[in-house]
Amino acid sequence: MDELLRDLSKVVLVDRTLAEVLTDITAIAARRIPGAEASSITLLRADKAFTAAHSGAMALAADELQYEHGYGPCMDAGRGGVLLRVDDMRMEERWPEYVAHVVATTPVLSSLSIPLPYQGSSIGALNNYSTKPGAFASPESLRAGSDVAEVIAVAVANADAHARLFDQAHNMRVAMESRATIEQAKGVLMAQRHIDADQAFEILREASQRYNRKLRDIAFGIVQSAQENRSR
Repeated sequence: MDELLRDLSKVVLVDRTLAEVLTDITAIAARRIPGAEASSITLLRADKAFTAAHSGAMALAADELQYEHGYGPCMDAGRGGVLLRVDDMRMEERWPEYVAHVVATTPVLSSLSIPLPYQGSSIGALNNYSTKPGAFASPESLRAGSDVAEVIAVAVANADAHARLFDQAHNMRVAMESRATIEQAKGVLMAQRHIDADQAFEILREASQRYNRKLRDIAFGIVQSAQENRSR
């Protein structure tokens, strides 16, 4: 477990997308679960499940089939906070439509989905897949899977929180820049047409609707044109 924590501590968060960070975390987790040939992380947001990262194409394929059907071990593990193991997809009866499509379209024969516990709830699931039946039936696989999921859940939650803060900061910066550009454009129109601020904004709004373009893009065009005229 100490080695797992050391590897997780080396994952870089800064200047990387959430998918890049979670791909590293997924690979670290998969190496420590006996039987895992491919792994993925399913995250839940407003009860909507999606694969945030994966290691191995068949993990993504198996996940996507569950989302299409609206149920399956990775979704049920994440939502219910319970470990779900499939020893042989060909014999599984709990998710008939899902397993039928898995067997028909992927090489997956067994899986292990483990909830990611964080602050008293489950934020998703760590999913592991194998082309062999019974790949996760051993006590070692189950114990390793539970231990790994408990540790990486914190890393996943931290990476997700970091990505959301970055997105919020980016959106705020864009909003501030847009507002500044709109104010500049209003100033240009007020000077050119001898109108007040409300009238200038109305001109921008009408142009945005007429040309089906964002208001800030209209404003940027006006400011840029004014600057070009001044430089001539």
